Amino acid sequence: MKFLYTKLIFFFVLFISGIVFSQTITKENIGNTENIIHLQFTDAERDSMLGYLEEQKGNYNNIREVKIDNSVMPSVLFNPIPVGFEFSKEQLPLKYSDYSKTKLPSDKNEIAFYTIGQLAELIRTKQITSVELTNFFIDRLKKFDPVLHCLITFTEERALRQAKIADEEIASGKYRGLLHGIPFGVKDLLATKDYKTTWGSVPFKDQIIDEDATVITKLEKAGAVLIAKFTMGELAWGDVWFGGKTRNPWDTTQGSSGSSAGSASAVSAGLIPFAIGTETYGSIVSPSTVCGTTGLRPTYGRVSRTGAMALSWSMDKIGPICRSSEDLAIVFNSIYGPDGIDQTIYNAGFNYIPLKTLKGMKIGYLNNDFNKQYDFHTNDSLTLLKLKELGAELIPIELPVFPINDLAIMLSAEAGAAFDELTRSNKDDLMVRQIKNAWPNSFRASRFIPAVEYINASRVRTLLIQEMQKIMSTIDLYVAPSWEGDNNLLTNLTGHPCVVLPNGFLDNGTPTSITFIGRLFDEGTLIAFAKLYQDTTDFHLKHPEMFK
Repeated sequence: MKFLYTKLIFFFVLFISGIVFSQTITKENIGNTENIIHLQFTDAERDSMLGYLEEQKGNYNNIREVKIDNSVMPSVLFNPIPVGFEFSKEQLPLKYSDYSKTKLPSDKNEIAFYTIGQLAELIRTKQITSVELTNFFIDRLKKFDPVLHCLITFTEERALRQAKIADEEIASGKYRGLLHGIPFGVKDLLATKDYKTTWGSVPFKDQIIDEDATVITKLEKAGAVLIAKFTMGELAWGDVWFGGKTRNPWDTTQGSSGSSAGSASAVSAGLIPFAIGTETYGSIVSPSTVCGTTGLRPTYGRVSRTGAMALSWSMDKIGPICRSSEDLAIVFNSIYGPDGIDQTIYNAGFNYIPLKTLKGMKIGYLNNDFNKQYDFHTNDSLTLLKLKELGAELIPIELPVFPINDLAIMLSAEAGAAFDELTRSNKDDLMVRQIKNAWPNSFRASRFIPAVEYINASRVRTLLIQEMQKIMSTIDLYVAPSWEGDNNLLTNLTGHPCVVLPNGFLDNGTPTSITFIGRLFDEGTLIAFAKLYQDTTDFHLKHPEMFK
């Protein structure tokens, strides 16, 4: 058994060592590698391994001859569902707020910050056309992108064609719903026919993927109008891309965070009604916090990733970034569910009805994290008080104790595999950020994660999922600081949904945020809870002065 264990470890570790491709493997090579994998073998054991390792070297070379596109998923799929957990497939009629009193303002610039529901009423009642609205937001993007650097590609011709069709349909009495005629943008890791899909990265800045991502197809089927592809941190890290750094509308000397950098920045500045972002480890939560937007990270397995750049197959999620919680529900209702291609998607229902009170709801909060001193502490404390005022029963909870940060090796290993060819071709040298804490270095280091350690991290993740279910089964949802503690990584590992929304401002005028974590596949309750909070506060109604 020890010899088999040894073989499995070196199957991965020596695969990435340049030694095995430049010369015959020696006992000395093995000895040097032992320090990396934190194991020690005898001289006889090293000698016994040589034949196997030479054989495996040939295996690696043969596998590398197979061209594997980024879109190809591993045959082993992540399952976030705890033992005994069942989700509901029932789909009840959705109920949204009444927008019938919405009127076109005398100052048309005010519609820059209208919600989807408000804009939808203007279009439905023919107070404005989709073509007019589309041109309005295209003009704002052209005016302010030089300040924010949030845009990679306009899809203007496509947008105006779609907007014209929307107006014709609405004029003929064919109204598709609240997204009909509404402009939107996407993070530039979603493929679009006839337009570049750059992934924000120098090696891919001229890449064209001849398909439309499922999310885009679903939104357009609902009548929405794609007008732009927004910046993202290069290969989904941070806010630096091949064209510079995306800026925070509240303080344009600062970055917008990432990696859904442009999506959050554009929504915050009123350059687009809503945008699509993605999250693997904070890429919706973080830019939404910095830019003061309202974001939804859905349950893992809710939204198809067909046509999206893969970074981590077991952690990537797609969700909307909007101005209000109900906008999240409107967009999510059009993008969730199977597409017949992405095999990780579950056919669960989405049921959303606005709440009138929080009475009777059991709301957990991470007591130890909230008791720490951190930048958002005062505003977070006021949020907890507000929830009590609204009738919620606040229950102190603590997250399961596991080596959460250590489990991030799973993300690193998957990302290294997703961009294997980039590393082996040395095209990673073309990327903008070449510091130690950036993808090129991370991709290289990931080659030294043994397969055995990755699999055991996955097994610990299974235990974590089971322990989280014990907690979630006793509450309706819980509240967490957006950036404090292990919650962000932990819930990205377990696949739980969250809504992040503004809850105040720091002394320097930049937004703070709070995060609400829901039960698996229960985005309806989560969004309704967030909406009631926003109905009784006005933080989401404040906008950066420069862009009003």
